Amino acid sequence: MRWSRRVLSLCAVDLGLVLLAWWVAFWLRFNLDIPDEFTELALEASPWCVFAYAAAFLVTRVWRHVWTYIGMPELRQLVQGITLGAALTGAVVMALRLPFFPRSVLLLQPLIALVLLGAARAAWRTLAERRLAVTGARRLLVIGSLQDAADALRALKGSQQWLPVGILSPIPAEVGRSIQDVPVVGGIDAMQRASVEEEAKTALVASPPGSPERRAALLGATEAGVTLLTMPRPDEWLKTERSGPRKVELEDLLGRAPVDLDVGGLADLLSGQAVLVTGAGGSIGSELCRQIARFGAARLVCVDVSEYAIYQLEQELRASHPQMRGLYYTANVREPQRLEAIAREHRPAVVFHAAAYKHVPLMEQLNEVEALRTNVVGTLNAARVAGQCGARRFVMISTDKAVNPTNVMGASKRLAELMVQGVAAGYPDTRFVSVRFGNVLGSSGSVVPLFTTQIAQGGPVTVTHPEIVRYFMTIPEAAQLVLQAGLMGRSGQIFVLDMGEPVRIVELARLLIRLSGHTEQEIPITYTGLRPGEKLFEELLADDETTEPTPHAKLRVAKGAASPPDVDAVARWIEEAGPAPGERALREWLRAQVPEYAPR
Repeated sequence: MRWSRRVLSLCAVDLGLVLLAWWVAFWLRFNLDIPDEFTELALEASPWCVFAYAAAFLVTRVWRHVWTYIGMPELRQLVQGITLGAALTGAVVMALRLPFFPRSVLLLQPLIALVLLGAARAAWRTLAERRLAVTGARRLLVIGSLQDAADALRALKGSQQWLPVGILSPIPAEVGRSIQDVPVVGGIDAMQRASVEEEAKTALVASPPGSPERRAALLGATEAGVTLLTMPRPDEWLKTERSGPRKVELEDLLGRAPVDLDVGGLADLLSGQAVLVTGAGGSIGSELCRQIARFGAARLVCVDVSEYAIYQLEQELRASHPQMRGLYYTANVREPQRLEAIAREHRPAVVFHAAAYKHVPLMEQLNEVEALRTNVVGTLNAARVAGQCGARRFVMISTDKAVNPTNVMGASKRLAELMVQGVAAGYPDTRFVSVRFGNVLGSSGSVVPLFTTQIAQGGPVTVTHPEIVRYFMTIPEAAQLVLQAGLMGRSGQIFVLDMGEPVRIVELARLLIRLSGHTEQEIPITYTGLRPGEKLFEELLADDETTEPTPHAKLRVAKGAASPPDVDAVARWIEEAGPAPGERALREWLRAQVPEYAPR
């Protein structure tokens, strides 16, 4: 601890109050009139009292406190320091054998010291908070129960920018109560009235991500003209040094519980190893690279067909993880010799295969053979290369659209899962795993960026069908569960992620409109009809499949009856089909490989 002039002055105040408590204890002990002989005793013992408390405060680190931010943890530490100081004082007095020393003083003095020192700190913090109110801190409403609000107020403690002035609680019984001198001024439906009365144009949502209170707050904020903020999520703390409130985003409204990772196991798997990621420039691939870098990979081999995507990833990772050796390749998974050369050069211990075509309407018409070449043959190439170079793990990113597929993209991903299982039989030293999950918020080509663009242009927001629903998770959650599945999986397994409750796309559109500060009257929603190959709802398991639990709550293993195909015959047919096979012939062949495929 640096002994600045400010710290020394506060230490002097503490010891002065300790000494004052010493004399007040004597004064109370003798009914406000201390006899002369006991005055001499008090004088003789007082330096030892001050010395004992000084030693105790040093040991318990009381003098490390910043009085402006004092709270219950600091007060508990102060109690420990005073208790130790009282014990040392008593021991010294007993050792000195002072005649007729009043022992009740040894009990009174620490109690008075606690009152005086605690009051000094409370007064200091009160003055600091009033100073904030005068110096223009922005007035802030807090939305949530008293428990949630308490956590938010602790996070805001001592902020020079924000001044909490009221709490809006979803629990009616809490109205009228207060915490940290901030009153509960009403329910969430009272936001408009509270914002006017408290002169607050900003509200901090303290309720958990995905809670009904968050959505209710969004509706109330739009009507009241209030800006909504929330605290950063844990995954954001890893990316930025900023810890203050930020604007509410869609992930906060549809939020899910954080992923519980086996950090030790993943560190053993990835730390100090070479890891290869295909499709590294994509939404999932790039997040996998970020997560892998945090686990201390020695070499991260990033492969993507897009020059711009791999350039962007290179710039980001060089800045955020300069100690890691990153290798950035522009390569196509459809070229096995190029992929094999990269893998033999770096000998990755783990391969994550995220390269794929995933846009359903594009792959349904005009580009069907491209879906087969990239999603099926590209997966076959990546899996074989992983086995040939002796990788310990191969993890393929699949999709819920592979279940009872109604489109070419979904059928190609289901066939890719079967190809991985077919390759697994030839490489027993490598564990081959597929991970199947639904839509990812904010990923390239997903509905959220499309809606955001449409809202920015003034609407309308286009939804294909009023009843269409999808499963959603955030990009970091998806990447973390992929890592966890790769760690846990046995060769040939297909993992199904817990996607939570499905979300109606029209509800998603309404939330985004509200988040932009508009209403549905200003930005209308129109329905365009289902696109080719599109289903009203996605499934995570096929009809003939069941699942079995795993040690991880958000991961289950799909068990199906399908047997792996002849991978060489599949690759040969796609190659012989040429650049423009007949649409009907392609779909009939695909139906033979994936019997559950039912084109619409």
